[in-house]
Amino acid sequence: MRADASPSNAARAATGAEAPSVVVAVLTYRRPDDLAAVLPLLDAEAARAAGRASRVEVLVVDNDPDAGARDQVAALAARLPAQRVRYVHEPRAGIAAARNRALDEAGDHDVLVFVDDDERPSEGWLGLLLATHAEHGGCGVVGPVVSDFEVRLDDWVVMGGFFDRRRLPTGTTTDVAATNNLLLDVAAVRRGGVRFDERLGLSGGSDTLFTRRLVAAEGPLVWCDEAVVTDVVPAARVTRSWVLRRQFRSGNSWSRTSLMLAGSPAARLALRLRYTVLGGVRIVGGLVRSGRGVVRGDLVDRAGGRKTAARGLGMLLGAWGYGYVEYRRP
Repeated sequence: MRADASPSNAARAATGAEAPSVVVAVLTYRRPDDLAAVLPLLDAEAARAAGRASRVEVLVVDNDPDAGARDQVAALAARLPAQRVRYVHEPRAGIAAARNRALDEAGDHDVLVFVDDDERPSEGWLGLLLATHAEHGGCGVVGPVVSDFEVRLDDWVVMGGFFDRRRLPTGTTTDVAATNNLLLDVAAVRRGGVRFDERLGLSGGSDTLFTRRLVAAEGPLVWCDEAVVTDVVPAARVTRSWVLRRQFRSGNSWSRTSLMLAGSPAARLALRLRYTVLGGVRIVGGLVRSGRGVVRGDLVDRAGGRKTAARGLGMLLGAWGYGYVEYRRP
């Protein structure tokens, strides 16, 4: 399915003499090694995209209350060839607050691009996002994320598909996205009056809620399958317990954000009942499948069933107000 929205001002500008102004935002919290790796890559992408943008700025939003990345970013920026990096400090805790700071700092830019500090953009990534936005319009562009693991994965994690992510043909529309590889048309965001909900700042899901609200107000997001970023996954995030917690959080965020989008008490009650049933079916079905896998020695069923059950449990509990705080801080 192709986006049928007419191109925005930023998209039209990208095809003519007046190219859009772009800010690439990387949010960080006490990850100096990741910053040291990703900033030179983003600076290089900014330079490569010069033909498609009137100017490109790389914005580091430091969510550490102690502003721990300030000196590091200053030192890195001084050594980068294009020297396009700007630092801001957002002391309010939570990723939603940092995302809103990036929105505010976008100012008069036409395009805001989000990427995570533990990701690495492929060569030409930024130009591909901009080209897709110019061609298809819409309120934004979503790109794929692939994983690179520091350690060999447990076969149980592999067979359960815990790191499988969606891939769609370029030009396909979608109504939800994360901010780990996301271009936003700033004018569309302003028109829609959409912000990241800071109640979800430590639990996760604010990007899910944001993009669902944006699409409802301004039309579709468009997929660009060539604009790949690579997620560098440390050993601590490939354990069975971690991947199951992530599935729990995913289901939990979906039901909670759905309730927040409901337009009336009656609609919320209907959704609570819906996700109670759906979650319960996933829990029972997943456990049955996992048990069958144990009996038959089938690793796909053993792991896949646990994955389904964990997501279902998160969905069910989220339907009745429980929020899992994934990004809890000391």
